[in-house]
Amino acid sequence: MIDARCSCGAVALSLPGQSSLVVACHCIDCQRRTGAPFGVGAFYPAETVTISGTPREFVRDGGSGAKVRSFFCPDCGSTVYWKADKHPTMIGVAVGAIADPSYPAPIASVFEQSKHGWVEINGAGVAHFQQSGAAKNSK
Repeated sequence: MIDARCSCGAVALSLPGQSSLVVACHCIDCQRRTGAPFGVGAFYPAETVTISGTPREFVRDGGSGAKVRSFFCPDCGSTVYWKADKHPTMIGVAVGAIADPSYPAPIASVFEQSKHGWVEINGAGVAHFQQSGAAKNSK
């Protein structure tokens, strides 16, 4: 099992292990959500994740056109996980909340249309998309 948590520990997730679906997202919303030039999420089937604590929810329109629900700690403000209405059976977990330097690297880099020019997501087999990974718009 792997744990992910907010900065103060009031919101935590228990995860079944490392995910094989890790994605770097350069959309403007992820940049604002993280305060960084991109966000990195590990995706898990919702039924495999145990959530403890009482997060607050923020709902926004995602770049894909569907609602995205970000869950954050009401005490420290850290975003720990999110759910997209477009993929209701999955939970995205902020890789930074896992805080494990050996966690797997992203296999995809999405919304590169708004990627900072100095950011490079490289590695064998990394897929690159100008918009969401579901669209047929790889570069």
